[in-house]
Amino acid sequence: MFSTPSIFPLKDLLKMPERCTTCSQKMEIEVGFYYGTGYVSYALTLLILALVFVFYGLFFGLSYKNNSVFIALGIAISLVVLLQPWLMRISRVLYLYLFVKYDKQASKE
Repeated sequence: MFSTPSIFPLKDLLKMPERCTTCSQKMEIEVGFYYGTGYVSYALTLLILALVFVFYGLFFGLSYKNNSVFIALGIAISLVVLLQPWLMRISRVLYLYLFVKYDKQASKE
């Protein structure tokens, strides 16, 4: 789906071909189509933050007395920052999937 298989270099992170190589579907359906991926990325980020807090709380416990809440917050923020390029790509994939359904017959024609 993306022109480069790797996230590096970051300047080419979101470059996509104009059309799908399998089914010839136009990748950008309309101008500004991918602005909605911000909402998908936001939801995925909240999911990651929640999972970090749940797992940290289950394994180590959360308390203000020993600052473990702030340690969990630091871990969660660090994880989200490191995963941001991946989140941007997966958000585009999910957003496109919401609006365009894959048709096996179209790829055979």
